[in-house]
Amino acid sequence: MLYQNGIPTPEDLAKVLPSEERMQKGAFAITECFQQIPCNPCAKACVKKALTVEPDINATPKIDYDVCNGCSLCISRCPGLAIFVVDMTWSEDRALVKLPYEFLPVPKKGEFVPALDRSGKEVGCFEVVSAVSGGEKNMTWVIGIAVPKELAMEVRNIRPVQAQ
Repeated sequence: MLYQNGIPTPEDLAKVLPSEERMQKGAFAITECFQQIPCNPCAKACVKKALTVEPDINATPKIDYDVCNGCSLCISRCPGLAIFVVDMTWSEDRALVKLPYEFLPVPKKGEFVPALDRSGKEVGCFEVVSAVSGGEKNMTWVIGIAVPKELAMEVRNIRPVQAQ
């Protein structure tokens, strides 16, 4: 399915997700980058060296979940918008999902935004809890939204906010 419609299968995702035990220990990054292409900005951004692209620049990224603390630096550096951070411990009933965002206007903390799954289907409307700029030279923002825990591994985008 991935190569037909761009949507990873549960089998594809199983290869990049941390263990259930690790998911319950705090924030972690997920690289949903499945094609071998010459790219490594995510690895360069990881100050903890938890994210690597080896043995060469054409390999898909790998994350050492014993080292990754979910800091989110890699999200805005990925040109393919394929990295997300999930924190299943964010609250008792909600998880924090941080995702890349490249539209204007940028949603603000406290706003509610429509969340989308990998196929673009709307799965609910959830609160923005953070919006962090990628920096002066990087126009990719990292938007954090609080979602029900059962949707944490499904939500991968938000619908662009309408200008007011």
